[in-house]
Amino acid sequence: MDANLFRTHSLQDERILRILSAALNAVEPGKIVHDFLTTKILPPHKRIFLLGIGKAAEPMTLAAADILTGFAEALIVTKHASFPTRERLTVIEAGHPIPDERSFAAGQAALNFVSHLDEDDLLICLISGGGSALVTAPKEGITLADIQSRTAELLASGATINKINSLRQQLDHIKGGGLVRATKAKIISLILSDVIGNSLETIASGLTVEPSLGTRVQNFIVGDIQVAAEAAKNQAMVEGFESEILNLQVQGEAREVGISFAKKLKEKRRKGKDKFCLIAGGETTVTLRLRSGQASGKGGRNQELALSAIDELNGVENVLFISLATDGDDGPTNAAGAVVNGESRQRAEKLGMFAPDYLSRNDAYSFFDPLGDLIKCSYTGTNVNDLLFLIGL
Repeated sequence: MDANLFRTHSLQDERILRILSAALNAVEPGKIVHDFLTTKILPPHKRIFLLGIGKAAEPMTLAAADILTGFAEALIVTKHASFPTRERLTVIEAGHPIPDERSFAAGQAALNFVSHLDEDDLLICLISGGGSALVTAPKEGITLADIQSRTAELLASGATINKINSLRQQLDHIKGGGLVRATKAKIISLILSDVIGNSLETIASGLTVEPSLGTRVQNFIVGDIQVAAEAAKNQAMVEGFESEILNLQVQGEAREVGISFAKKLKEKRRKGKDKFCLIAGGETTVTLRLRSGQASGKGGRNQELALSAIDELNGVENVLFISLATDGDDGPTNAAGAVVNGESRQRAEKLGMFAPDYLSRNDAYSFFDPLGDLIKCSYTGTNVNDLLFLIGL
């Protein structure tokens, strides 16, 4: 990935740009799938079918199609598609994070796709985060509107992805192994994890989780936040930084997590340390502060996490605090995250902006945009949670 895509007003250091790029390149979906399939011996089969579901479904499925050129048919369901023109390939865009009518149509398409396969067929599933919203097949008595409203309520309340996807499994046929129940084919599922702990039941709500004692399904985690963080750490060391991975299971309210890590960065810097790169990862949550029943601000969990660090880092010299969504989508915005340094508060106040005011209404995007410190790297094609970098220069 082009390192320059991460550049902001405060993030100009070529070394740091290369560190961020290394993290994303390590979990490039196409390469991961290519490397797996070129070394994996597939079970005996008559025909091969490819089914990609998730934010990274397109590059994952196209990589599989390049290796398994004799595949019979392929279906991709994703959030952002380039709609490649290729024989035997169908691409569907659907709603995320709230499922929509397209998600309903995609769910039916996926179930129809796998239902006509038989015992001699091999279904290769390419699963990544976002799949829970992108495909839906409500159970009897449950409407799409029911699923939409309950999902929205949980998202607004700051619920974890584990809780949200647990509810989805109760309401939806396709979740919790629904693809397995819908087909007779053998299944190999390559999974790019966006879930802390890599729980198969939680990633995309467990589309290919097999019932106990089943033998038809092989699930493989082919990429996760650990891979990205290790690549960042290694690149940081190449660039001359002391580097350490602090925690890859970060959870909690974004604004609280941001303050906590800002204090770690400030303390490290006050001890006279320089040229260090501390790395963390996970997935925080945001509890929306509603006004008249509506969210009044714009942003995402990474932007809010960065915004909460502004006051704590005020005046601290030669530091960078970077929070980044690896998929390039932080909330319903065109930003992946934001960058903070010791001058951020002073620059904002000169523009009449005060961080606590924006934080009170979950409006991090409107704060960072005038500062030029939103990371707008566009859709990355991958999705392995969020990354946080605490850097001393």
